[in-house]
Amino acid sequence: MRTMTVYGTPIEPRPDVDPTRDRVGEPVLEPADEQERQEADLRVRALQRLRKKADFRVHLLIYCLVNGMIVIVWAMTTSGFFWPIFPIAGWGIGLVANAYEAYVKEEPTEAQVAAEVERLRRR
Repeated sequence: MRTMTVYGTPIEPRPDVDPTRDRVGEPVLEPADEQERQEADLRVRALQRLRKKADFRVHLLIYCLVNGMIVIVWAMTTSGFFWPIFPIAGWGIGLVANAYEAYVKEEPTEAQVAAEVERLRRR
């Protein structure tokens, strides 16, 4: 296998990955100019964001199904102290964190990444 460059940075290809295709199977092309590079970066970010949102929806569905089953078990057994609140609340904290990451949190911009790289170089 040959060494490839991504935006001028040499990388070693992994043997289990076809470096000429992305996850969707589309060919990966090296952008010719800055505007094309920015468009390619935006597309990658958009795909990552859509995957996070889809993963959150699956997480929400599983949360509702499992905790619904726990409440049904509680209702069919003792119906005393509402102990399902503990898994509902505990798992709910993780669900809220997942929702924040998928819908609210912004990815760092290229300028922020470049500034951080420069700060690390000065150390």
